[in-house]
Amino acid sequence: QLQLVESGGGLVQPGDSLRLSCAASGRPLRTYSTSWFRQGPGSEREFVAGITYGGVSTSDGDSVKGRFTVSRDNAKNTVFLQMNSLKPEDTAVYYCAASGNPNAPRYSYEYDYWGQGTQVTVSS
Repeated sequence: QLQLVESGGGLVQPGDSLRLSCAASGRPLRTYSTSWFRQGPGSEREFVAGITYGGVSTSDGDSVKGRFTVSRDNAKNTVFLQMNSLKPEDTAVYYCAASGNPNAPRYSYEYDYWGQGTQVTVSS
């Protein structure tokens, strides 16, 4: 059974950077595609960025492109989300999720394993 634990969230100011971690146990994360989703207040959970089974990163469109980057460290069995130039609208609970679909799909129903989430708040 794969287990995922996120960390690294917190309160930051607009323009700051933050790196989230998703540590896996139970199975090698490299055998899954892994993605980050977020859910803001009163909003549905949305895809942010992901990394495929083969290690190719992908991200959402205009909302985070060029600001957020996903990477994976196979030795640490951990996936990271580097977030730069944070904006107040990035405020949300961020979740990592793993899927047997190798292509880091954008739909949450494609993911079988989820972490508990970590809060990111961007405010001045």
